Amino acid sequence: MSPRTNDGEPERELPRTGQDHDSEAASATSQGTPAAEGTTPEPAEEAPATDPVAAARTARADLADGADVAGGADEAAVAGEAGGDVDVRVAAVRRVGAAGRRWRSAQLGACAAMLAVAMTAGAIAFGAARDRDSVPVVAAAAVSPGLLAGGDIDAGITALQAHLRAQPKDFGSWATLGLAYVEQARTKGDPSRYPQAEKALDRSLELRSDNDQALAGRAALAAARHDFPGALKSADQALEHNPYNERALCSRIDALVELGRYGDAEKAAVTADRRRPGVPVFTRYAYVHELRGDVTTARRVLERALKAASSPGDIAYVSAQLGQLVWNQGDYAGALTYYARALAADENYLPALEGRARAQAAGGQSAEAVKGLEQVVARFPLPGPLVELGELYETRGAEGDAAKAEDQFTLVDAWTALARANGVNADLDTALAAADHGDKAAALRAARAEWARRHTVHTADALAWALHVNGKDAEALTYTRQATATGYRNASFLYHRGVIERATGHAEDARTHLAAALKLNPGFSAEGAREARAALKTLEADK
Repeated sequence: MSPRTNDGEPERELPRTGQDHDSEAASATSQGTPAAEGTTPEPAEEAPATDPVAAARTARADLADGADVAGGADEAAVAGEAGGDVDVRVAAVRRVGAAGRRWRSAQLGACAAMLAVAMTAGAIAFGAARDRDSVPVVAAAAVSPGLLAGGDIDAGITALQAHLRAQPKDFGSWATLGLAYVEQARTKGDPSRYPQAEKALDRSLELRSDNDQALAGRAALAAARHDFPGALKSADQALEHNPYNERALCSRIDALVELGRYGDAEKAAVTADRRRPGVPVFTRYAYVHELRGDVTTARRVLERALKAASSPGDIAYVSAQLGQLVWNQGDYAGALTYYARALAADENYLPALEGRARAQAAGGQSAEAVKGLEQVVARFPLPGPLVELGELYETRGAEGDAAKAEDQFTLVDAWTALARANGVNADLDTALAAADHGDKAAALRAARAEWARRHTVHTADALAWALHVNGKDAEALTYTRQATATGYRNASFLYHRGVIERATGHAEDARTHLAAALKLNPGFSAEGAREARAALKTLEADK
């Protein structure tokens, strides 16, 4: 399966530096000149202690005014500390989130703003101050593909920042830095890195406009922001200059998939496999087949990719993809085996940590699942694990669990607000989360907006469910049928279809699809599976 750009899952393949034959940046460092005066970021003044609510309001006002929280010059693109801002951010969000049950409307704005404080202005200022402290100038060799592909994004970014202070005209390293920021944003759940990525990629293209590496970076950034037409355009531009650019080939497949152009995506995957066979292409090829219901081919290709994987990052990535694939088919033991292999390669790999918890929950290990997801969201408060944890709290029903669940759903709203402030189209995330745990009218608005942009099985399912929870089942029926039309084997889609068919008087079809959902993956959702069983029981009794 390819990286699922619609749910924030990180990609493992990473940008090459000037040594890659895909780019003409191999000699770029020799073109650089000493850094001009003023190109090194000045240390930021330490902000005085302030009231959290006041800070939240200020940050919120900045976002509303369109303030460029990432900075406006090369210095802002170079600056940015990869380190401890995640824990600070999460703590800030949780302090605000704790008050949400009493003052929900005020809290949502403050929650998003506190995220913004920790993840944008605060993070950048801290990074700038740290970067000024006697950072040694390193040679280009220190910014090797292995340093990034090995999974140490933070160290790679630090090395790139230092290198670019010494060689500010190295367009290849600017492109690599931009892509590294994209990867960091995804792996840490920090969309405030996207503006930095954009500045770095723009700088690379200013230095060399036919730079396919930076154009491919723009495609990856656009996909990360869910701007899939933009991703396709930039990928095609990169391939005009270099038909063998692996990143552009992969981003092109991603964009076509996320635009619902599955036939074109399959052709693009075949082309990419012919030009640049390898793990990044194999995983995308597999996902195209999975979306069309060909799970056998998808698994065979992913197993081939796992055999070809050599770096810890690739092993973790492909193993987690296999875990997700077999979990979708209800094989929880197999999923746990693959997730264990992923975590043996990279113990902090987010999709494997989240997937392991999901498989544990589906297999009846609810205590382990809750503990695992608590650890995930404590570091990476992303919509997927937040919703899953909230639903597990609701299912467990212990004292205080209802309030804990509400906190998780509130954090989803905060993440969505911050994502939008940093150029991410979050309508699909909003629709999926809000339909079950938020503002149902907002869920429908978001789902309709997303459907207007792209027609995929995921957007069809989200729109169908948003229509259902708003009492528009007749209209929902058309979209839920489209969501399952390709043969994609997804228990949640089948459950949604069964519920909508029941609501529209199609009892026999409802029984068929609810039973199919539970047969395919009986633990697909803590809440959904329980409701599917209850609905099926009622339908059987009414026969």
